Amino acid sequence: MFDPRDPDFLADPYPEFARLRVAGEVHQHDGLGLPIAVSHNAASAVLRHRGLGRIWTDATPAERFVSFNLLHRNSLLESEPPAHTRLRRTISAAFARGHVARLRPTVERLAETMVAEIAAVIADGRPADLLEHLAQPLPVAVIAELLGVPEADRPKLVPWSNTIVKMYEYGLPAAQQDAAERAAAEFVAYLRELADDRRRNPGDDMVTDLVAASGTEDGLSADEVVATAVLLLMAGHEATVNVIGNGVWALLRNPGQWQRLRDDPGLVETAVEELIRYDSPLQLFERTATEDVEIAGFRVARGEKIAALLGAAAHDPAVFDAPETLDVGRSPNPHLGFGGGIHYCVGAPLARVEIAAALRALLAQLPRLCLAGEPQRRPEFVIRGLRTLPVSA
Repeated sequence: MFDPRDPDFLADPYPEFARLRVAGEVHQHDGLGLPIAVSHNAASAVLRHRGLGRIWTDATPAERFVSFNLLHRNSLLESEPPAHTRLRRTISAAFARGHVARLRPTVERLAETMVAEIAAVIADGRPADLLEHLAQPLPVAVIAELLGVPEADRPKLVPWSNTIVKMYEYGLPAAQQDAAERAAAEFVAYLRELADDRRRNPGDDMVTDLVAASGTEDGLSADEVVATAVLLLMAGHEATVNVIGNGVWALLRNPGQWQRLRDDPGLVETAVEELIRYDSPLQLFERTATEDVEIAGFRVARGEKIAALLGAAAHDPAVFDAPETLDVGRSPNPHLGFGGGIHYCVGAPLARVEIAAALRALLAQLPRLCLAGEPQRRPEFVIRGLRTLPVSA
């Protein structure tokens, strides 16, 4: 069974996933301490089965992880009905007030400005890091606009998010666990101040909408407002960063597909879906059995966990023709990159706008984009992405 810390596995996990799929749809992974569903069928069942839920268990000792646990105990992602129904209804209603449409011109302007910075670096005769200039700053700028975070405070957001999400990896050293709790505490304190300010000074942003709804029957508590804002940043930022980074790297390793996009920019929308599928930014998603459940013949007892291995599901030849081939025109494309069932990503429409804007800006300003060196990979398994992506033109 694969070792999630093995650099060779992290560099390309998909051959190992293929071997596992041939051997069976679900396997016990002793290293991770839970079974993993590796076929599209089994992974989809894990995401959608009503006998499997997101049942949050506090990180322990609880007194050591007060803020980390607060964020997750009150999170849409870590709840089930009826709490999940109430939270999702309120959050979806806030999105439905037109935030995606409101932000679209801002997203496109930001992407164009950031790609222009890449072009300027390249024109100066140097390679540019696409992570530094586009993939990292674009999603955080968009989520900051969504939440109404003042410009001066935005540099704090990425370090907080990057530090907290380390807790989702397996076998994290104690020092990094402590760092995650400190980041969570600082983030909680900051969001409480921001929410209090929006109560006094409403704006045209998501935090204002969430705070305004707190007085209604379905309204969020103060802790739920904080947890929702943090979830929107961490989920929206981490996933989109890695789709853009992983995806552009995949396109530059497959120059024929980049040429297809240059020749037919109308393929950008399908390309977005293919980049999410081809090298999934979230590789694993856990669920807990609320009753005895059977997934593809594998029994999961009540209280036990099982994980959908999203990267393996995305390369299942039973669902995707030639799954190891990048195809920017692939349609249909029933990937599970945004989850499934009641936990389908509420921010998916905004993420699609961001990824498409990044691709269009690159195609327009840097049509001859190419690799300028070997990227550096992040050493994590669950959140799959790059640290650097040097490019030239």
